[in-house]
Amino acid sequence: TFQPNQHSSINPDHLSYFRFVGRIVGKAVADGFLLDAHFTRSLYKHMLGLKPTHHDMEAIDPDYYKNLKMIMEYKLADIGLDLTFSTEDHSFGRSQIIDLLPEGRKIPVTEETKAEYVSLVCQHRMTTAIQSQIKAYLDGFYELVSADLISIFTPKELELLISGLPDIDVHDLKKNTDYQGYKATDKEIGWFWNILFSLSRSEKAAFLQFVTGSSKVPLAGFSELQGMRGIQKFSIHKAGGAPGALMSAHTCFNSLDLPVYKSEDEMREKLLYAISEGATGFLFA
Repeated sequence: TFQPNQHSSINPDHLSYFRFVGRIVGKAVADGFLLDAHFTRSLYKHMLGLKPTHHDMEAIDPDYYKNLKMIMEYKLADIGLDLTFSTEDHSFGRSQIIDLLPEGRKIPVTEETKAEYVSLVCQHRMTTAIQSQIKAYLDGFYELVSADLISIFTPKELELLISGLPDIDVHDLKKNTDYQGYKATDKEIGWFWNILFSLSRSEKAAFLQFVTGSSKVPLAGFSELQGMRGIQKFSIHKAGGAPGALMSAHTCFNSLDLPVYKSEDEMREKLLYAISEGATGFLFA
């Protein structure tokens, strides 16, 4: 998936290129042509005038997201972090401190304010640091497609509008799936594949978006499914916690956390709810 690079200014004409890409995408949408191109969820949100959330960071930088999750889940003193409302930018051999609030480098992050810190640092990474690139791309796109015309869509629906509904070979996905905590012969896994085979084409696309962050099907099949660190097959993990809990996904690792369910019908209900709501990630208190 594609995301604007904050260091693209190394090329003096970079904004012209972003505007050109925006025009290409806009022209395809206006003329009803599909593109074999997929963008990050945060960029689709920018196209719709929506604000990205901390959940969207996972698909961009999973290690950074994991660190933010640790900040939210543990006390700062316990993990030895002494933070201020600032962040460091490393580019072309130079480092600089960027304030997330006025004089942010002088304002310590506390247990009471760490949720605000995480929100601001995500906003910087996904919006502020690439603001000029996003604006150039959107200027090009809106030349051909009015923002009002696409405002009825969700980010997932916008991806399907631009890239089309994929043909998903469930047999190929099943053949290229790893299991952790489950065995391929477990009844729960049998239920899972029964459900997946029975889904409609649009529901299969929604499932793929849920577990990988994109509806894109690899050209060489699911044996070549890409994660954040190269080829990373789809995997199903046995989730702990209370039986009947909601399933969750980790899009950067193409993995699904599948709890234990009492029946195939219950699993179907939870799966359909998960792919329609897409509720993943950690929550702020």
